[in-house]
Amino acid sequence: MRQTVTVSNEPRTGLAVAGLSLGTALNPLNSSMIAVALVVLRADFGLDVATVTWVITSFYLSSAAGQPLMGRLADRFGPRRMFMLGMGLVAVTCALAPFSPNFSLLCVARAVMALGTAAAYPSAVVMIGAIAQRAKLESSRPLGRIQMANTSAAAVGPVVGGLLVGLVGWEALFLVNVPLALAALLIVRQVAPADEARERGSLGELVRDSDIPGILGFVGSLLLVMMALLNVAPGYRWWMLGAGTLIAALFVWRELRFSPPFLDLRLLGRNRPLMLVYLGFAVFSSVYYFVFFGLPQLLQEAAGYDPGLVGLLMLPLATMSVLATPWAVRAMYRFGVRRVLIAGVVLLTAVAGLMWLLTGSLSIPLVLALTALMGIPYGVVSIASNQGMFVSTRAQERGVAAGIFQTCRYVGAITATVMIGVFAGGGVDQGNWGLMVVAMLVLSMVAFLVTLLWRERTD
Repeated sequence: MRQTVTVSNEPRTGLAVAGLSLGTALNPLNSSMIAVALVVLRADFGLDVATVTWVITSFYLSSAAGQPLMGRLADRFGPRRMFMLGMGLVAVTCALAPFSPNFSLLCVARAVMALGTAAAYPSAVVMIGAIAQRAKLESSRPLGRIQMANTSAAAVGPVVGGLLVGLVGWEALFLVNVPLALAALLIVRQVAPADEARERGSLGELVRDSDIPGILGFVGSLLLVMMALLNVAPGYRWWMLGAGTLIAALFVWRELRFSPPFLDLRLLGRNRPLMLVYLGFAVFSSVYYFVFFGLPQLLQEAAGYDPGLVGLLMLPLATMSVLATPWAVRAMYRFGVRRVLIAGVVLLTAVAGLMWLLTGSLSIPLVLALTALMGIPYGVVSIASNQGMFVSTRAQERGVAAGIFQTCRYVGAITATVMIGVFAGGGVDQGNWGLMVVAMLVLSMVAFLVTLLWRERTD
């Protein structure tokens, strides 16, 4: 007999949203905590900048591939079931990861952990629809709470990571996930709405419908292009770039013909507003992660600050992101999603330009001011883009749409980490930071132009 969960009761509704928020926050938390551990990992494993970025890239590649797939599985087999499965995978992986004997296995552990966290967000978006409907709430309210949790987790990640690395070591970055994942699993199991009747099928049908060739093509093309840009194998750089481009073309050709596709390109083709939300969010994310991953390395290598202090210097970003998110939710009610989104991107461009000041000084007051300013557009653009994605899709497509939305975040982050490796292969200093600022300004202008083109769906 199926369990029935009543969510109209406000405490249970709030607890369900809290459990979903905790689970979805693990992905941004783990993507950001690692930022202050890169220098330590380089020293422990004897790596250069380009190589150590694979601990970030492996996480984002797995997340980018996992989010659309997990979104489709949540739509098909039930979001509550997929959420709990993901949290269980995170707990087991993070309990074993600290015992990795080499850097390669550490990257594998990060990839598996990312796959588990990838199940959380698309599953939560689907469950939020049911929670909001039964509790008679506007969907933007619980979505806003989840976004606040995600924004806060991503922003406080360097602070938490700096403290954990400074007091315990990089191993603590994995272990801290075990109790958090188990808590999210238990809360959602107890109070989240039970899954409605969904498809059931054999393992063979699941594998066949999962579009494994599509997933491999997506990951393979990204991997080859990144390896070419980072010049991992100098003698084969152009061969890898050509192969990556060819595989990407074959991937697009297949996805337009396969049903159901891993990455629903047809959904984008028939939904221009959604496509623009994705494109704008990917470009925005590349600017943000330039700062998020580049600045901690600049502060540690050029200024000589220790990881704990660097984490604290990133704290204003967390604070302002948290404060900006509820303001943005209220502003969207009053002015609409598009105006709030445009305002956030304009502010992003201004802050990116101010980052040039760090080429002349790395003083603590200046760093604190700039990280605080960066927190505002991060909170505003993230929640506005999230709401733009939500209103641009039909209810039955939101699991897949949410997965692709998160993939856009990871594509932006991967772009930033690759470009950091290109600009600063031997280490981040004030000279190559100036080149990164120029790249951020160009990307900010692209995000602004895309945002101007976006309109809410009227059908």
